[in-house]
Amino acid sequence: MAAPQDVRPVAGATRVVQAPVAAAGVLVKAGAVTAPGKTLKLGSKGSAVKWLQQRLKNLRYLPGKVDGRYGGTTLAAVWAFQKVNGIKPSSTIGKRTWAALENPKTPKVLIPNGKPSRAEVNLSKQIMVLYVDDQVKLITHISSGSGVAYCETAVWQGKSQRFCGSATTPTGNFRTTWRASGWHRSYLGQLYNPIFFNGGIAFHGALSVPLYPASHGCVRLPMNVAEVLPGLLAKGVPVHVRGRFSR
Repeated sequence: MAAPQDVRPVAGATRVVQAPVAAAGVLVKAGAVTAPGKTLKLGSKGSAVKWLQQRLKNLRYLPGKVDGRYGGTTLAAVWAFQKVNGIKPSSTIGKRTWAALENPKTPKVLIPNGKPSRAEVNLSKQIMVLYVDDQVKLITHISSGSGVAYCETAVWQGKSQRFCGSATTPTGNFRTTWRASGWHRSYLGQLYNPIFFNGGIAFHGALSVPLYPASHGCVRLPMNVAEVLPGLLAKGVPVHVRGRFSR
């Protein structure tokens, strides 16, 4: 498990047409869009940022509030989008990212004949895609198990104990089981809104979700994603974990 480390149109911009989602998660273009094209960096503000946020939201990424402020929540959605579109993740929104926003790719379907509602975790790209009724419901950046063996001392059940293990997120086919609301204390730290799917391994919110696998084995999510996921991912839903991250 991982411990925390740490629509409306935009004035002056081309209207964003929401792209409906078809079976198997294929996005259907409902009309052309034209990106602002202005280079953006973390901390940028204004109508171009609003366009970016709204476009990401329409494409099922979760950039947070469409408020024209490019902060950490929007950055996590940008990273997810860039990874899906074969762009090296960066906080800078430049020509390649704007072009991809105009003509976006869809996430690779890991389980072509999977259940209509399922979660697919791509460890190679460090993303999770949630399908509901054969439609892409959300796409998010994640951080999975670091792959590094660990031994840590923690106070658990009233006494100091030593815990050792391999910080891996196993591949395979699983199902969501139990969950907890808010911060849940485990022997390896605090998990926000955890949804367990493989023993003690869960999807959960964390204050740090870096661009590399960093957890003890759980699938870390941005906090805003962890806020809404419990309402979208029911008990007993298949979770498919595939791939391997290359550093």
